[in-house]
Amino acid sequence: MRRSTDNGRGMDKAGVALITLYVIFVLLGFVIIGRIVWLGVFWDPDPKIVSIFSTDTKKTKIDPVRGSILACDGRLLAASMPMYQIYMDCTVRKAAFEGMKDKKAGKEKEAEWREKAKALSAGLAEIYGDRTAQGYYNYIISRRENKGMYEKIGYPIGYTDMKKVTSLPLFRDGQYKGGIIVEDFDTRQYPYGSLARRTIGYVKNNSTITNDKVGIEGRYNHELHGKEGLEWLKKTDNYELIHNWDSTSTKAVDGYDVRTTLDVDIQDIADAALRHNIAGNPKIEGGCVVVMDVETGAVRAMVNLLRDTTSGYLGETYNYAIGRAGEPGSVFKATTLMTLLEDGKVRLSDEIPTDHGMIKGFPGDDHIRDYERENKTDRISVLHGFEISSNYVFRRLAIDAYGKDPKRMIDKLYQYKLGETFDFDLDGFKSPTIPSPDSKYWSQTDLGSVAIGYSVAVTPLHTLTFYNAIANRGRMMKPYLVESIEQNGNVKKKHGPSVLNGSICSRSTADSLTYALRRVTEVGTGKRRLGGAKCQVAGKTGTARIVLDPKIAKPNDPYTDKYGRKQYQATFVGFFPAEKPKYSAIVVIYSRPDREIFYGGTLPAMTFREIVDKVWAIDPANGDLIDGKGKMPSWT
Repeated sequence: MRRSTDNGRGMDKAGVALITLYVIFVLLGFVIIGRIVWLGVFWDPDPKIVSIFSTDTKKTKIDPVRGSILACDGRLLAASMPMYQIYMDCTVRKAAFEGMKDKKAGKEKEAEWREKAKALSAGLAEIYGDRTAQGYYNYIISRRENKGMYEKIGYPIGYTDMKKVTSLPLFRDGQYKGGIIVEDFDTRQYPYGSLARRTIGYVKNNSTITNDKVGIEGRYNHELHGKEGLEWLKKTDNYELIHNWDSTSTKAVDGYDVRTTLDVDIQDIADAALRHNIAGNPKIEGGCVVVMDVETGAVRAMVNLLRDTTSGYLGETYNYAIGRAGEPGSVFKATTLMTLLEDGKVRLSDEIPTDHGMIKGFPGDDHIRDYERENKTDRISVLHGFEISSNYVFRRLAIDAYGKDPKRMIDKLYQYKLGETFDFDLDGFKSPTIPSPDSKYWSQTDLGSVAIGYSVAVTPLHTLTFYNAIANRGRMMKPYLVESIEQNGNVKKKHGPSVLNGSICSRSTADSLTYALRRVTEVGTGKRRLGGAKCQVAGKTGTARIVLDPKIAKPNDPYTDKYGRKQYQATFVGFFPAEKPKYSAIVVIYSRPDREIFYGGTLPAMTFREIVDKVWAIDPANGDLIDGKGKMPSWT
């Protein structure tokens, strides 16, 4: 019995001990949890201690490489390339040399450093060419004496030159002995300089948010930009930033490439032709050229030159081709003729009375008076009226045919897509203006004005699109600049040809118009400049006054300023070879206010002729065969 009691007491003591330990551990757990909460929420570590034991990290954005813009054959029009700016800590090791116990040894080290600086200066002068060797040496020593720790050397350079610079004496010793600091950044390079510069465009600093976006660079900025990445950097003991592998990172995704329809050779030809014909004439404000592939609507060249008012330099700074809508003048007569032919109102051989070129409410037509005197007749054919670009003939035809139903003719202009802004690969496409017979502003003279290209406003691209449809037998293609979006040569998105209107006219009407346009260059207003072209051209001249700023125009004459000066838009538009059209093109030249008249049959036609001859010449299909056989020289 006694033994049993002792065992019970022993067990009671063990239970108490276990409970005590349990309570202690529970309390200890609460203390630990409380401590953790306190450390996490309320406790602030000593910043000095943190700086000693923690790694300094920095969140950094990784910029993607912007995609390239390519010509139709793959040649680079715009590309991002790394550039390098060299800086120098000119004070490197100076303090160490001065602090040496052996002063003589310190001076010898400094002298040795300066000898290397002389060799460095000679190399910098040879690579950069912006200073002499002595100039670079004086600059480095001057900044060394004045504590220059971050001094710019030269200008941004490419990779090859950067490797040459880093291998020069002193710089090859690195940052902490030679003082070299290399900063790299991406820059946008344009291998063909200003060629098609306004069409290619620009985006400031590969940004996705800036409003400073122009051309293909701007319109396709999202595709070209790519996606930004993210990484954490940490400082080393040498205070260099390196990737912190303990942190997560996101790789940047480089931008896609954009392949355009532009042909570098044709662009160069068109640019040179326009410059050649307007550069020396300060009365010309500027001009544009667009060359289009007839079958597809692909834009092979788009030139836009605006003269700087101070220097006179012709630069690609404004896109006339899509950004300026104006009264086109006589090139618009082709729309009137198409409508008349398509509706069966006339035939090219039909004749109308001349009436001395007079229609009530309109000025007289001197072309008709000259025609009457020379031919001693009072009748003129529709075709000849087109050849000599008679305002009287086309006013008369439009009024006789549509005077009671002007809406019929106006509706046709919308069918020809001359009254709307269709989607295009560049922003800033100006909306055209076509008057409506249903409007309260419609006047009795509007029909006759529209018939000859006044009271309407269209861009050069609208006009060219219409003429391209004539060349394409009535099938109207949508002009386009971008062929595809690509990544490493693989097509991600195909653009290509598309149709605006499958048939703006019958094939017979298109053939009749082509014949009439050929006659313009054979015997009409385009003969002098286009008659001897390398291939047959079908086209039309156009001369139109430009409505002036109301601030300088006369109160009752929007086309004339107080000095009696006018401003002109002169145009030649057509296609070639006329018998089997491959290209259509338009040349528009804008004058400054002057008393001189600028006609479509002069500078624009001359420019068009140069383009035709040179484009024809570069086509291998047009080369002449060499007759006869070659003879090997005899060897003696």
